[in-house]
Amino acid sequence: MFEGLVGFVREIYQTDAFIPLHEPRFGGNEKRYLNDVIDSTFVSSVGPYVGEFERKIAEFSGARHAVATVNGTAALHIALLLAGVRPGDEVVTQAATFVATCNVIAYCGAEPVFIDIEAATLGLAPAALAEFLERGCERRAGVVYNKTSGRRIAACLPMHSFGHPCDMAGLLTVCDGYGIPVVEDAAEALGSRIGERHCGTFGRLGVLSFNGNKIITTGGGGMILTDDDDLARQAKHLTTTAKLAHAWKFEHDQIGYNYRMPNLNAALGLAQLEQLPAFVDSKRALAGRYLDWARANGAEIVQEPAGARSNYWLNALLLDDAAQRDAFLEYSNAHGVMTRPLWTLMPDLPMYRHCRTDGLSQSRRLAERLVNLPSSVAI
Repeated sequence: MFEGLVGFVREIYQTDAFIPLHEPRFGGNEKRYLNDVIDSTFVSSVGPYVGEFERKIAEFSGARHAVATVNGTAALHIALLLAGVRPGDEVVTQAATFVATCNVIAYCGAEPVFIDIEAATLGLAPAALAEFLERGCERRAGVVYNKTSGRRIAACLPMHSFGHPCDMAGLLTVCDGYGIPVVEDAAEALGSRIGERHCGTFGRLGVLSFNGNKIITTGGGGMILTDDDDLARQAKHLTTTAKLAHAWKFEHDQIGYNYRMPNLNAALGLAQLEQLPAFVDSKRALAGRYLDWARANGAEIVQEPAGARSNYWLNALLLDDAAQRDAFLEYSNAHGVMTRPLWTLMPDLPMYRHCRTDGLSQSRRLAERLVNLPSSVAI
């Protein structure tokens, strides 16, 4: 099977050269917009492309507001602060995620609690979350506390893994019942929807990423999505060093962050966004080809959840066990086709080893089996 799949990937991308996991595609107005920025000399965080990129992302996603940041991690950090996460709190999230999801919790002085995912979505499982809150937590004066640690549960942070939407209806039902705000890590899910609604617009705040390996890129960049006017105003203020507007004075009214996206990056992102519908169509077609190969060869590919439309940012193959996973990773990478396993589960990292979990049985089973396949836009 290994040789056949590697050959199939080379047939898709029509090359004998090294095939990366995910590389950007630049075939639109990127150079024209970048030259325009350079000619204007407004290459930093002041310039018209930043506002236009925010407006277009808001329009595409259906969010009332979009606030651009220098990267997705910065966007997540600000989103958690705006959701009310404070030092000493806990944030419920998943162990199967990129480390930035947990690092931003630590930036806030809080700690993650790791709850299991579900196989159908690869996202936080509503049933596991409900069980943790019912058995492991208690309410005091309308506030939810962890019985074991005594810490306040300040937020829930689900992640849409590989662009596959998690069960937001289920998660919101559970969290709304306890008054816990939801912040969506939709870093990988630009172009993914549940029904007609875009990922990142279900919670109080959502976050997108435009890193170099995402479906569209600004080189490095992120975006905060929200329908709340006040949260959007605060997000823009905090990400621009909390500077008060004035023609020449440098006055700041609180501790802010230098998280604003530069005009250069926004220009690149705007050109990329113009191509996003074609990128999504191409990636969905690629996912269909992988699925056809899997069916013909008795293999298993992760598919989008029922009722959702995924951007298929990264395709995922499920193998029999850890031994087969490792053998395939060794073979494919040795033959010039980049593949990777699921992220190391967060409580297996030294800085999060002390954090509480619910056992993570599904997360560990999937981590033993999952391999990501090359998923670049193939136009």
